[in-house]
Amino acid sequence: ADRSGRLSGPGRAGMSVFAVLRPGPQTLLQDAGRQRWQHLGVSPGGPVDLHAAAWANRLLNNSWGSPLLEIALGGLSLECRGEAWVAVTGAAMPISLEGQPQLNWSRFRVRQGQHLQLGQARSGQRAYLAVSGGFAATPQLGSVATQQRDGLGGLQGDGQALRVGDLLTCQPLPLAGPASVPSDFQPDYALQPCIRVIPGGDAMLFGPPQLQGFFNHNWRISPHSDRMGARLYGTALACPVMPAARQWSQGVSTGAIQVPADGQPIILMADRQSMGGYPLIGWVHPLDLGLLAQCPPHHVVQFSPVELAAVQAQLRQFYRFFGR
Repeated sequence: ADRSGRLSGPGRAGMSVFAVLRPGPQTLLQDAGRQRWQHLGVSPGGPVDLHAAAWANRLLNNSWGSPLLEIALGGLSLECRGEAWVAVTGAAMPISLEGQPQLNWSRFRVRQGQHLQLGQARSGQRAYLAVSGGFAATPQLGSVATQQRDGLGGLQGDGQALRVGDLLTCQPLPLAGPASVPSDFQPDYALQPCIRVIPGGDAMLFGPPQLQGFFNHNWRISPHSDRMGARLYGTALACPVMPAARQWSQGVSTGAIQVPADGQPIILMADRQSMGGYPLIGWVHPLDLGLLAQCPPHHVVQFSPVELAAVQAQLRQFYRFFGR
């Protein structure tokens, strides 16, 4: 291997290699993200659709957070040098192996010399591609998650998306045969989602009319949304005058709903900052952030309030099932 990690051969004995023939608009290596570094301003990163990413690894019996690919909009083409089991979940993208269609939300075997292609997304924005055993890369601050803004993680450790000629290695594990996610757990990203929100933070400062407006009105996804934040546009909310005790920034978390001066909410996503000073109207349910991340620009979304205790119970069930 040269310093960039690009190889000319099939890799070490027992390893399988996937050569990147076409990376698509943005394909990022992700895992469960960086924990315990936010006090230094480092965002956690990781997949923006936790549900889809967790199922991709579950299909392959991988451990929680095993490194996989997050593919934005499609257009990925790989050549397999070896054999491995692959799982694809998330956005509805045409999947073909040597020209033969493959099912989404399923696992299938890829053999030596075969070409795997993901076409353009038909609904949803991001697909997840995992391999048995997980992709290999050197962690930075305890994670291989690609964080482009900070130049952290990824295949080369420089925070860059995949490029033509990159080689992804894995230590394949045996599996019994094909498998698919039950249809009840496969979201339809073409639908208008109703996103559950835990009201809190500065919500009471907005007053009942503004809170009702947030929950009763339709909002649309701004084209300026990204992995850092989902920006909304619609009937502007009137921002409250913050009390003197809140005249400084505070720590923020993934899913926090900020309301800047223009009244158009911003929902913090995986690559968010760690501090913020805008008023907060609440937090998106962690299991609904994936639905939000899969919405294309101008897609309509609605919000509904949910109790904190219900969210905690659902998260415990989710993490138990996926082995976190």
